[in-house]
Amino acid sequence: MATLFILLQRLIPQQDLSRLIGWLARSRTPWISRPFIRWFARYYGVDMSEAAEPELDAYQSFNEFFTRALHDNARPLDPEQSALLCPADGAISQIGAITGGSIFQAKGRYFSAENLLADVDRADAFHNGHFATIYLSPRDYHRVHMPLAGKLVAQTYIPGDLFSVNPATANQVDSLFARNERLVCHFDTEAGPMAMVLVGAMIVAGISTAWGGQVAPPPKQPVTTDFTRLPEPVALARGEEMGRFMLGSTVILLFPEGTVSWDERFREGAATRMGARLGVLNAA
Repeated sequence: MATLFILLQRLIPQQDLSRLIGWLARSRTPWISRPFIRWFARYYGVDMSEAAEPELDAYQSFNEFFTRALHDNARPLDPEQSALLCPADGAISQIGAITGGSIFQAKGRYFSAENLLADVDRADAFHNGHFATIYLSPRDYHRVHMPLAGKLVAQTYIPGDLFSVNPATANQVDSLFARNERLVCHFDTEAGPMAMVLVGAMIVAGISTAWGGQVAPPPKQPVTTDFTRLPEPVALARGEEMGRFMLGSTVILLFPEGTVSWDERFREGAATRMGARLGVLNAA
């Protein structure tokens, strides 16, 4: 069954399907948006008690509902300043050490940091470093937050496939996260360079950032923005929102060697909650 699921993803027009879903998700026509929102919330068991606006009919489009804010006390941040925060609600896909330049995907499959980032020089900073891959399911809160404070150095949009990023696909598609469409954000932090990679997927209707809104570059070519050349720097605080997914996907964190230690609670399949302690920063 899983093999058939992968085959269907290879055969269907991934980009066209995602554009159609994107159009539906943006629609503010009530007879389109409201039934879809109600069905989705019921089918996936979305907990609206945490939302700043708990009434489903208050959302004008599916995207507004899907990227809903939570109430102020829903996600308290770990108070220990050395704690590295979970950037999103979801589940650990994989977490651990980067071996040379290789990152573990699933069941004997690996992908390279160089291919993930599409930048050999920046990938060198994470040689033998640390990574965490977090999968956001459809029912999760879909805003992504900073695990620690950082100054944005550069971002690169990388076009690619739009395979689903659920565990079944991760187990069967080689270099899944390094072949799917993605947005790579590089930050300077107290731990040194940090990469946050927001991975697109099947029917994901878009990725947006807190500083630039929805990412909509020309298709079929990477687009890099150097933020060190801009007059106003983008500096985000620990726990501050950095981006959003319109429909679920995956966040990958990369850190240099020796800079972080992951919390032992977080293993493959463990649930994550934005603001909880994912690990700790190692003393310099």
